Amino acid sequence: MSEKLWGGRFSKTTDEMINEFQASIGFDRRMYREDIAGSLAHAAMLAKVGILSEDDRAAIEQGLRDILAQIERGEFAFSVELEDIHMNIEKRLTDAIGEAGSRLHTARSRNDQVALDTHMFVRHAVVDVLDHIREIQHALVESAAANKDVIMPGYTHLQRAQPILFAHHLMAYFGMLARDFERFQGVYARTDIMPLGAGALAGTTLPIDRAFVAKRLNFERIYTNSLDAVSDRDYILEFLSAASILMVHLSRLSEEIILWCSREFSFVELDDAHCTGSSMMPQKKNPDVSELVRGKTGRVVGHLMAMLTAVKGLPLAYNKDLQEDKEGLFDTIDTVKFSLAVYAQLIRGMKVRADVMRHAVEADFSNATDLADYLVRKGMPFRQAHSVSGQAVARCIERKIWLADLPLADYQKLSALFDEDVYEAIRPETCVAYRNSYGGTSYEQADMQLEAARELMTEEHKIISTLTGKQQLL
Repeated sequence: MSEKLWGGRFSKTTDEMINEFQASIGFDRRMYREDIAGSLAHAAMLAKVGILSEDDRAAIEQGLRDILAQIERGEFAFSVELEDIHMNIEKRLTDAIGEAGSRLHTARSRNDQVALDTHMFVRHAVVDVLDHIREIQHALVESAAANKDVIMPGYTHLQRAQPILFAHHLMAYFGMLARDFERFQGVYARTDIMPLGAGALAGTTLPIDRAFVAKRLNFERIYTNSLDAVSDRDYILEFLSAASILMVHLSRLSEEIILWCSREFSFVELDDAHCTGSSMMPQKKNPDVSELVRGKTGRVVGHLMAMLTAVKGLPLAYNKDLQEDKEGLFDTIDTVKFSLAVYAQLIRGMKVRADVMRHAVEADFSNATDLADYLVRKGMPFRQAHSVSGQAVARCIERKIWLADLPLADYQKLSALFDEDVYEAIRPETCVAYRNSYGGTSYEQADMQLEAARELMTEEHKIISTLTGKQQLL
């Protein structure tokens, strides 16, 4: 007969290769705190409804807390033979306290137990990610505020388009991260549902109190369908989806920083602490952090694709395929938290080269739209103004000069509306200042965006504090 805790029906032991293949203890051991917290709540509930004696409950609680201490001291030997974190803890508990330990699994299955652990683990991970998002938002606001008068070229198609404030550019990423924060809040809400009590798939015949367990574990809601409870992995898909979008945002920022710190741009210089050199070329200073974050984005997106593929054809309820949810999830959590943390440091250490950016907007035609707007303000229809401005650019290209260098006489040959004030109108500072439409790049709008960002971060801090309090389960 098999010696496994589920082995009563089996006459042979499991093949050793199969043990290795199906065991998850190598990665799900990191959910030990969630598993112990869930078991403590389950034991308390069993005692409340009269299924466990108070003596058994007390023995189970002490035994579980002893195991928690052993794991955290590094003294707990995990066994592949016992497959997962749940069976490892239950076997050690039963060995330590005897029959009382074997009563703990009453009215639950590993199916709803692992679902519970994963829900709690993802809740905690979401709070950590929210905190990291807020930290990089802080770094962006600090850099934007410190450089709020710096003008740089704005780009479309990676071609210089219009002058913008560097602060405006950074705050675009703040906006992306604010949406990421909201997305992860949504992930939390749909993770905050308690599955324990669903059993293997159909509930239990025993008089359990699921609401009691939910309250002990700080869950807002309880699954109303036992099949859904053990098979639902939507919250993991949502976490991976939100993480993928977040990493795409960081990857876009990475691409820009890689360009900006190249010799061709020289818009910024990264701190030496966030770069590496070449084993062959002494002059090299490589933006490895940005490149690694850009590269790791594909890894996170890959985990989302793998999970979508794993669940797309599964019939209800639990299937062993669902064990594949954790490795990609855990790696995604680690990757996202590292990427956010290192980027906050990188932004804070980044030196902005305002002189180079300023020269860039003087030595290009990114003020051509402002030249057209100048004519519009004097009554010319925009389409005609656009054409006149384009002709002015063409004349400058022929002469190898910029719009600020074109003589007034040449401007007036194109339109009698041009006057001396045209040169002030196309100065980079004027171009920026005039773009004062809501959400635009003007100095006034940049100040408004920074103030709104600070107010938002205050609200985010309150949200994180509230959710953090709900994670204190042991």
